[in-house]
Amino acid sequence: MTATLINGKAVSEQCLQEVAKQVGERVAKGLRAPGLAVVLVGDDPASAVYVRNKNAACEKVGFRSFSYTLPADTSEEELLNLIDELNHHAEVDGILIQLPLPAHMDSQHILERIRPDKDVDGFHPYNVGRLAVRMPLLRPCTPKGIMMLLNAYDVSVRGKKVVIVGASNIVGRPLALEMMLSGATVTVCHRFTENLPAEIAAADIVAVAVGKAGLVKGEWIKEGAIVIDVGINRLADGSLCGDVEFETAKERALMITPVPGGVGPMTIAGLMENTLQAARHHD
Repeated sequence: MTATLINGKAVSEQCLQEVAKQVGERVAKGLRAPGLAVVLVGDDPASAVYVRNKNAACEKVGFRSFSYTLPADTSEEELLNLIDELNHHAEVDGILIQLPLPAHMDSQHILERIRPDKDVDGFHPYNVGRLAVRMPLLRPCTPKGIMMLLNAYDVSVRGKKVVIVGASNIVGRPLALEMMLSGATVTVCHRFTENLPAEIAAADIVAVAVGKAGLVKGEWIKEGAIVIDVGINRLADGSLCGDVEFETAKERALMITPVPGGVGPMTIAGLMENTLQAARHHD
């Protein structure tokens, strides 16, 4: 068996085309185009790439893009003041603070300053809490993108055993909530998990989001399982790889996401959908 590659780039493109269509319909009715503000603090090269990709997606779907690049020594108070301004900006529907932030800033404090109805990353405790009680509004983008990707490939998680490796607030925890909302039986593994290979070997669907190249060995994957690899790691030769040993895993899995080109593009698709949803709320 050689796994079917789950093409996140193609699915993302379809999602962006649909968002662009709906934005065009809004504008034709005399409504304003949605506005997304993206704030980058510092000069981290990877973050700069992500911000460029988000700005390019805004242009593609017809959003207004508000871009702010602040020096690394910006004070937390200055960043909070900018967020306050954007919270009150009538043409800004979504606010995104590019992570990671410089070490002198309290990321959680800053993210909580964003108005929940403009929190298009879905990180505010209010939005995560809504997801936890099965009343989702703005959903965390990467988990949302993963569910969109599975849906595009007609994969139902209902009744399936899903193992998530990594318990971060950005991916692992909200993905577990998404999976439960869709009827899966979910196990979340983390650094204290005692027998990771056994947990993964029992899974119908494995999602890995740790940021450690080759953490999950290909031979751990159950024959016919579906593998969602969220990790993006740069090797010494400059190439990118995920958290799963791809070459071995693809010989056992039914479907697998490549890195790059799997989950990454879907995060931006989820962000664009969230921003459109926020704009409708603000109409």
